[in-house]
Amino acid sequence: MSPHATWTYPTAIRFGAGRIAELAEACRAAGIARPLLVTDPGIARLPIAARLRGLLAAAGLGAGEFSEVQPNPTEENVAAGLSVLRAGGHDGVVAFGGGSALDCGKVVAFLHGQTRPMWDFEDVGDWWMRADPAGILPVVAVPTTAGTGSEVGRAGVITNLATRTKKVIFHPSMMPRQVICDAELTLGLPPALTAGTGMDAFAHCLEAYCAPGYHPMAEGIAVEGMRLVQEYLPRAYRDGSDLEARANMLAAAAMGATAFQKGLGAIHALSHPVGALYGTHHGLTNAVFMPYVLDFNREVLWDKIDRLAGWLEIDEGFSGFLDFVLRLRRDLGIPHTLDKIGVDKARFDEMARMAIADPTAGGNPRALTEDDARDLYERALEGRVG
Repeated sequence: MSPHATWTYPTAIRFGAGRIAELAEACRAAGIARPLLVTDPGIARLPIAARLRGLLAAAGLGAGEFSEVQPNPTEENVAAGLSVLRAGGHDGVVAFGGGSALDCGKVVAFLHGQTRPMWDFEDVGDWWMRADPAGILPVVAVPTTAGTGSEVGRAGVITNLATRTKKVIFHPSMMPRQVICDAELTLGLPPALTAGTGMDAFAHCLEAYCAPGYHPMAEGIAVEGMRLVQEYLPRAYRDGSDLEARANMLAAAAMGATAFQKGLGAIHALSHPVGALYGTHHGLTNAVFMPYVLDFNREVLWDKIDRLAGWLEIDEGFSGFLDFVLRLRRDLGIPHTLDKIGVDKARFDEMARMAIADPTAGGNPRALTEDDARDLYERALEGRVG
């Protein structure tokens, strides 16, 4: 039976099949009377987007639309969306789609009342304090994939085209005021995207669990998130109409993004340059790197992964958990090597420099050097684990 609940952690979450019908109510609860719908071109053409427009219109909520968000959104996408937002006099955003649409929508709402350029709010030190909080518009987030968990995040990842790097724009008030997690919206996700987004959720939980520092709440959430992925991602991949599996994967995605307040690590640090330079799917890229980073961190994570394996009922501790990851990737059709996602060694030196400069690198439990990053790229190209 598909689970159904109402949560207020980390924000107000309307969780359950059919709860998209509460969109207008969620907008009012967030204080939005003239929402701007932010999505991508593919979603905008689907019947569900027409239904969203109808729900808003029936409730008398004058809505505009910006549907030019591309995968791995850029500053150009944000600027175009912000222009539409301001021109239409909108007082909030309904961010609808996968992680790219949610990230772009949140950043557009954040920038509405700011006078400084977007890059001044990168997640560096206390740069977020440069923002005028009164100028941040509310967001209602509606995910259609179960992966990034951006619907419960306080940041958006935007690609800087000038430097070909992914930047994290952060402010605590970027957290959506209302979230609708309706598993019915994810039923049409193809198997390959189900696998890639689901492994993104798993990567978030795994790296949050492994990150150094004391945050037992985040670690507990991460462990249960991994258990949900372990149980339900193969089911969602095999049968996209399995509503219970889809719902639990939505929960796992939100749990991953809640947990990674504790930190991320080398999986993301290696993945971000690949996505920025080659345009690969973020979750899929994370999945490719996962076993290589696990093996790299083995000496500092042995005991911690042993405990995790026990909680997940996986035999043989660290080795058993690594085997589980390799098997899960194989069963989901995840490529084992970088060449299968269009990456060769031509830019390894550049990518290694980018990886260690990525803000997620500092959260890896073992210090990541430029030589280490280059070696990990080479291992991932050759398929060397262990």
